[in-house]
Amino acid sequence: AGLIDELEMRLLTADVGVEATERIIGGLNRKVARNELADVTALVRALHASMVEILAPCTQPLEIDTSRRPFLILMVGVNGAGKTTTIGKLAGKLKDQGHRLMLAAGDTFRAAAVEQLEAWGRRNGVPVIAQQSGADPAAVIFDALQAARARHIDILIADTAGRLHSQSNLMEELKKVNRVVKKLDPDAPHETMLVIDGGTGQNALAQAREFHEAIGVTGITLTKLDGSAKGGILFALAERMRLPIRYIGVGEQVEDLGVFDAGEFVKALLAAPAEGPGE
Repeated sequence: AGLIDELEMRLLTADVGVEATERIIGGLNRKVARNELADVTALVRALHASMVEILAPCTQPLEIDTSRRPFLILMVGVNGAGKTTTIGKLAGKLKDQGHRLMLAAGDTFRAAAVEQLEAWGRRNGVPVIAQQSGADPAAVIFDALQAARARHIDILIADTAGRLHSQSNLMEELKKVNRVVKKLDPDAPHETMLVIDGGTGQNALAQAREFHEAIGVTGITLTKLDGSAKGGILFALAERMRLPIRYIGVGEQVEDLGVFDAGEFVKALLAAPAEGPGE
């Protein structure tokens, strides 16, 4: 029982959340009661398997439909989630795969965001469409989509403002972007990727709900897992939202954006040193 208590604490401090933790630990306790788990190794293996099982349905890598050109990826998420960095890393990854890329600086509220995106564009050798600070984000992304079409670009990745999920006017801004791009391509955006900071904890669930209700999220990228963030929030997201998990970001380099792998993720989560609650 002591070991199960320790595993339960580990899940809770990793932000797995009370509900998901109770379900996972409850399943383990039932197996122990039926004498199905002979030793500690079997116990940990069973824990690993039940955690992977929760995430497995959401393990869906991003697939670029090359018949839809330009394939528009709309990046959304609150300020500080790491959206612009994720765009830079994703652009580098997709360019390496042989795609022609373009970036749109749709976060017109923050001059730093435009500069950051332009820096990633230079680094990756990818054109960036931007307008003056305070320009209408929908107009910027619409213009970028037109330019991408004219230049036969395969993939356009659009940055958006780091809207705080409680600012409904910013959600309206996102809905407007959606409406405007559909005038050029009724199927756009082809991916609406929500970027979540791995250290956000259970608040990430509220963010995901809000964005999903407003514009329909099609994939999630979890960032900043190189610090103290554990990323256990993915379990609550997987159970409640059932949204595809695309990528995991663990650092600043292009190669630090990895395709999500449930088995590897759980292994890393269980290997992390356990810390007491209330960090």
